[in-house]
Amino acid sequence: MERRTFLKSTAGMVAGLMGAGAFAADDAKWTPLFNGKDLAGWKPEGKAVWTVADGCIVGVQGPGAAPGDLFTEQEYDDFEVRVVYKIQWPANSGVWFRYQAPDKAYQADILEYKNPVAYSGTIYCPAKMFLATNKDAALEKREDWNTMLIKAQGDHLVVTLNGVVTGDVRENSYAKGRIGFQVHPGNEFKSMKVTVREVSLRTL
Repeated sequence: MERRTFLKSTAGMVAGLMGAGAFAADDAKWTPLFNGKDLAGWKPEGKAVWTVADGCIVGVQGPGAAPGDLFTEQEYDDFEVRVVYKIQWPANSGVWFRYQAPDKAYQADILEYKNPVAYSGTIYCPAKMFLATNKDAALEKREDWNTMLIKAQGDHLVVTLNGVVTGDVRENSYAKGRIGFQVHPGNEFKSMKVTVREVSLRTL
């Protein structure tokens, strides 16, 4: 397994080859996983509160700063998934993929982490911590919509945030699983709100 750290200069170089533009030309192959009306096809776990408002999935902590997740009912193996999201800070969240269990999954993080320094677009694995870290905080649009692309093909995992590659690793622990969103526990995140406008997927 490779572990990589992405600084702005390195990520910018790679973006021209693997950024959002590489996927935008073929939207016909993308399948929406969220219908914009309700949570059909999704299953909440934990005590976070998940609703649909103004055509978006919205997630907040439950009573007592309770955490939780929202998962697809279906599992996926090799795919690209595109997520358009906005988040209310301070926050700790992310997009789960190839999720099998709380300790068997990958996540494209949405967070600001201090030790080690890691920002949104970092690739996380519960059993192994950070597989690739994004150290460029400026890539996140704090008050606007962000587009995250996740590509999982065999052991190759790539995460792109707003057109810049933030993680690119080889890791073969989990070959398939569900896709989902996280609401992290903790009083420091009690004002966090995860809002997802689009979740689209295409199989590889």
